Amino acid sequence: MIRRRALLVSVLLTTLAAGCASGEGDSAPAAAGALRLDYAYYNPLSLVVRKQGWLEQELAAKGTKVTWVLSAGSNKANENLRAETIDVGSTAGAAALQARANGTAIKAIEVYSRPEWAALVVAKTSSITGIAGIKGRKVAATKGTDPYFFLLQSLHEAKLTGADVEVVNLQHADGKTALERGDVDAWAGLDPLMAQSQIDGGSKLIYRNPAFTSYGFLNAREAFIKDHPDLVQSVVNAYEKARAWIGAHPDETVTLLAEEAKLSPEIAKLVLTERTKTEISPVPGPEQRAVLERILPILVEENQVRSADEARAALDSLFDPAFAEKAHAS
Repeated sequence: MIRRRALLVSVLLTTLAAGCASGEGDSAPAAAGALRLDYAYYNPLSLVVRKQGWLEQELAAKGTKVTWVLSAGSNKANENLRAETIDVGSTAGAAALQARANGTAIKAIEVYSRPEWAALVVAKTSSITGIAGIKGRKVAATKGTDPYFFLLQSLHEAKLTGADVEVVNLQHADGKTALERGDVDAWAGLDPLMAQSQIDGGSKLIYRNPAFTSYGFLNAREAFIKDHPDLVQSVVNAYEKARAWIGAHPDETVTLLAEEAKLSPEIAKLVLTERTKTEISPVPGPEQRAVLERILPILVEENQVRSADEARAALDSLFDPAFAEKAHAS
């Protein structure tokens, strides 16, 4: 019996030693066996990359499994990045800045679009015609997303603040429903839901300002960038392939968005041809920084970030342009 116990102990010690030698049980990075990224109806490039299966085809030989997760808004993409449920996620630029300022370790690796995806919306029977009319009213908005930051900027433009309205924090689809049911007086809308409400529900866009939107950012977890730069480059390369595909196949892109988001072709065409610009440089740089510079003081004043110093440090360290520069040059 003693001899058998000694043998078992010897086997266990040998197994543990082998495990430590191979990286099990320590803090060494995992093998590149998985890539988890989001797709979103507000990010047409993500829909193309997912539909075409380019990443799956490229990474199959490496044994890397590709998993797609639907993001219902920038806030959900940031939640998943923070929880390490995904490695790469698509948000608005302001949402990426807010997340990094509040402790989410992400970097912007690509600019996927310059959209006019947000506006202030009222129901078709509403008498409200401008920003001043929403003072003291209920406004649906998804906190942590570009429409919410659009609302804050719009209020400041009219010499108002977030305290001058009652923000009802609803996910984008629920905000649309609340507006159309009359549960709120206005909605900080997001396309394609906003276009759907406009065309199908007769909702009215009472304030538009493309300068208040903050671009579409593709973000990656810093740890993932450090451990798997090759996979990050593969994602950015696929995005650039999708950008070219969209330019060459505008009608097919409209059909794809319509099918994925369950929209009519008319609505999908409005979103893609009138409110979404994808033929832009993918490299995050001065243009995007200038937009975020303007938004940063409002985020501080409205207590959307922990401190002004952290927000400034986040802006200074948010961009990681190397991957987009490489893809754009090839």
